[in-house]
Amino acid sequence: MDIALYYQEKGNQEPFILLHGNGEDGTYFRHQIEYFSRRYRVIALDTRGHGKSPRGTAPFTIAQFSRDLYDFMTDLEIPAAVILGFSDGANIAMQFAIKHPDKVKALILNGGNLNPDGVKRTTQIPIEIGYKIAKRFASKSPGAKRSAEMLGLMVNEPNIEPKELAKITAPTLVICGSRDMIKESHTKKIAENVPGAELAIVKGTHFIANKKYAAFNKEVEVFLQSSR
Repeated sequence: MDIALYYQEKGNQEPFILLHGNGEDGTYFRHQIEYFSRRYRVIALDTRGHGKSPRGTAPFTIAQFSRDLYDFMTDLEIPAAVILGFSDGANIAMQFAIKHPDKVKALILNGGNLNPDGVKRTTQIPIEIGYKIAKRFASKSPGAKRSAEMLGLMVNEPNIEPKELAKITAPTLVICGSRDMIKESHTKKIAENVPGAELAIVKGTHFIANKKYAAFNKEVEVFLQSSR
């Protein structure tokens, strides 16, 4: 890896890695870090180019973020972990679990999508407009270049075929908000294509882990206790 990812860590038992969404950092999971550290070694990463992690020179793609996760686990000598991903973090987690099924003990996919069509158009249209504008000014402004990279992740990625999800072997929980920005039909498609996956819909928006954390944490905890 050309960079060292920043991370927060709490607890000292089974590794439990948290992957945040686009434009965020590990602090998004403040209510999960505290809650799950009683039973797990919770590790909240800042993805490349997010939070306190440097951008580096490698491509700014979901596939690269998945490679970064592999390198991170290798560096910390973590052979396998429970992985919880939110939004783009869920997309990274999906890619990672497809490519390295043996390194995932349990998988929680919160608000992920297989492709940009999975996002409701009311959310996606402003993102597409913002991306076009940022791309136009990217060569003149570092801020616009950064915005173009961030928005580009949501316009051009991810690109996961439903049949690829069959490669995931870990117990999996697919969880979303009842008013999520991801189409409910799309979330159900993910759950239907991951072998044996459970589906949970929590009352709330895309940001249930942060805004409805009591209900979210309970769903995750019950899943982890019952599935393994």
